[in-house]
Amino acid sequence: MPRDARTTRDRLLRAGARLFAAEGVDAARTRDIVALAGQANDSAITYHFGSRRGLLEAILRAGVQRMEPARTAALPGLAGARLPAVVAAVVEPTAAELRTEEGRDFLRIVAQVSGHAGIRSHTVPAVIEDTALAAQLALLERHCLALLPKPVALERIAVVISFLTTALADRTGRLGAEGAREDDGTLLAHDAFVADLTAMLTAALSAPAAAPHNRFA
Repeated sequence: MPRDARTTRDRLLRAGARLFAAEGVDAARTRDIVALAGQANDSAITYHFGSRRGLLEAILRAGVQRMEPARTAALPGLAGARLPAVVAAVVEPTAAELRTEEGRDFLRIVAQVSGHAGIRSHTVPAVIEDTALAAQLALLERHCLALLPKPVALERIAVVISFLTTALADRTGRLGAEGAREDDGTLLAHDAFVADLTAMLTAALSAPAAAPHNRFA
């Protein structure tokens, strides 16, 4: 790809992430994304990404790829690991996205689309196919299936992913709030926040399945 075309593509990615995060995936206007990227032609998104959806998928894929080195490095150590270690391996690289503006935009977008992750339907979204994240989620499922009936296990994982993405998106807002700081006690320090979040998600996944409820009893 020519240098100028790559620069334009990168600017569109950043502008799309900024506005999708701030205004919503459905509400952000294409013309505003193009303008923020310094382009004059609305067809720039179609040229570089095929469609608005293509731009969204490229933003998500870029975020997944940023986390891949940490996830890949963790995978060998997860063989035979217990559930808390697997949950931590899923949570920690995702939470690390809180440390940059680009990462925080990514987290706000992910919270909007996490309901389409395919957990309940047992499908792998294209943006994470053949990634270390997909391998980690498969390990998570294996652990849950050892504890719970399959429908319950899949429902738990879907709810936990939704909780994780919502909690991280909420923290992006709190990090930007006036007066909220990690160093003075007004905001839980990052490592403590991640450890507590991991503990909560592990507890949610490992809780005993509820007994079937008979409403006619």
